[in-house]
Amino acid sequence: MKKLKLALVGRPNVGKSALFNRICGKRQSIVDEAEGTTRDRLYGETDFFGQPLSVIDTGGIDVRKGALFGEEIRQQAEIAVVEADAIVMVVDAKAGITPLDKEVAKILHHSKKPITLAVNKIDDLGRADGLHAFYSLGIPKMVAVSATQGHQIAELLETALAGLKPLSGEMAEESDTIKVAIVGRPNVGKSTLLNTLLSEDRSVVSPVAGTTRDAIDAEVIREGFSYTFIDTAGIRRKKSEHEVVDKFAAIRTQEAIERSDVCLLMLESSEGLTAQDKKIASMIEEAGKGCILLFNKWDLTEGFRMEHCDKAIQEEASFLKHCPRLFISAQKKRNLTKIFPLIQEVYRFQQERITTGQLNKFVERAIQLYHPPMIQGKRLRIYYMTQVDVQPPTFVLFVNYPHLMLDTYKQYLVGKFRETYQFTGNPLVFNLKGRHRKEFHASGDSFVVS
Repeated sequence: MKKLKLALVGRPNVGKSALFNRICGKRQSIVDEAEGTTRDRLYGETDFFGQPLSVIDTGGIDVRKGALFGEEIRQQAEIAVVEADAIVMVVDAKAGITPLDKEVAKILHHSKKPITLAVNKIDDLGRADGLHAFYSLGIPKMVAVSATQGHQIAELLETALAGLKPLSGEMAEESDTIKVAIVGRPNVGKSTLLNTLLSEDRSVVSPVAGTTRDAIDAEVIREGFSYTFIDTAGIRRKKSEHEVVDKFAAIRTQEAIERSDVCLLMLESSEGLTAQDKKIASMIEEAGKGCILLFNKWDLTEGFRMEHCDKAIQEEASFLKHCPRLFISAQKKRNLTKIFPLIQEVYRFQQERITTGQLNKFVERAIQLYHPPMIQGKRLRIYYMTQVDVQPPTFVLFVNYPHLMLDTYKQYLVGKFRETYQFTGNPLVFNLKGRHRKEFHASGDSFVVS
């Protein structure tokens, strides 16, 4: 059955994100005292007495003129209201009713959806007798809650979902979707790309760097395949992390990479590959995820050729030279249709398994073409090679003495392996096991003694 959707709506800084985290049972939404921390719709999944539930956290609706991102956040909240089966309006018991609360209530009444008022920040239920003032908002269903203390959360959900029945229909299993994280430095066009792929304004787009702070999931169905896109906040340099929420956003980006299958690393075409881009690429490689490079804003680039980008990648990032590259314009929709076939290709190689027989034939041919050098009267012998895992593709080479595997020979074997089996866009993990049970670990394209 399809999940019911519950939207949390209200003016800024009334505790919607804290309530969202409490309902979902984890710190998925960034919580901070500054107004407007949540700017996009954020989706979370939970279970209420056996009933699957999707919870939507929204940016605070602020109708005041000049409010930062006010119009965009309002649009996001209104879209969430349209999507939702039920609405919880959150207010601040300590602040009382404000003019903004009245405006939000007026907007919600027009939705004709079932509304429940969550009077938040009542840490002592003995003070719940002060709720009568909030009846002036015209919402009869009201529950006193404390998001931070966890008071009456179940009662709130029971009230909000009363009378609603799950819709019929089959849901796609999570394993049937390819999870794709859109990552990169701030303001390179990640949200614009997601909005274009979705054909709707799902993420707030702004020329101000760092607009998106939460990781946002959105599903796209293309030619029978399901893709779950994760839009993330851009990763700043450490010295630029002036706000606590920026640090949390960087953590969210790391988490998005961890739970993805394939990462779309967006780069600024005019700047090429920066030190920060290489850092993010290293995060992707260390996490063992597939990677596709998207050079965005190519339509605005002058005096910079594709060959320059390729050269920078070849010289400065060994892993990235095995990743597919696209030169796109998210805003002008240039080359975006080519993204999906590349995701399929990278994901397919991520699941690829090579038989031990094929690998042993590869080793035999590689040794015949280039014998390992003799070192102090001894020569490296590779007894056999086998694949032990996927995502990332992981291999074990059983040898006589691991220390005889020189760097030059490692590079030769890896190069021949890529030439034979490609594994496009994927990091490779190799382990060397010696006759005397000394184990050596390899990450990416180079063997590293563990």
